[in-house]
Amino acid sequence: MTEVLFYHLERQPLERILPTLLEKSLQRGWRAVVQAGTSERVDALDGILWSYREEAFLPHGTSADGHGEAQPVFLTDTDVTPNEAEVRFLVDGAETGDVSCYVRVVCLFDGNDESAVARARKQWSAFKDAGHDVTYWQQGEAGKWEKKA
Repeated sequence: MTEVLFYHLERQPLERILPTLLEKSLQRGWRAVVQAGTSERVDALDGILWSYREEAFLPHGTSADGHGEAQPVFLTDTDVTPNEAEVRFLVDGAETGDVSCYVRVVCLFDGNDESAVARARKQWSAFKDAGHDVTYWQQGEAGKWEKKA
């Protein structure tokens, strides 16, 4: 079954956490798909990944860039996977269909938004009921991620 990780964002926003998680995925040799809730959010994330850190480069693209199959990280607001990704990131409550083709799915949600927390709980239940290996991570006082469930 697919490993599904839930990241409860309270201390830092998605814009600071996502680039680091994508870098770690690429270091493992994985391709990634990031699915956002809207096309506007995809555009915003595209800009963030180009400029999040001056000394870093995170290769990525969107459908507007073309050549999705060649992108190590592909940003989308649909459930397409043109780059044969091993990991799928779901942000802003985005949902996808069958996840059995992925090694890992990462759900990132804003812990300061009650509707986002409620959506994450529903997603947790759905993934758990489907038999996936589900874990929950929360950032501790020192900023380190701690496995809570």
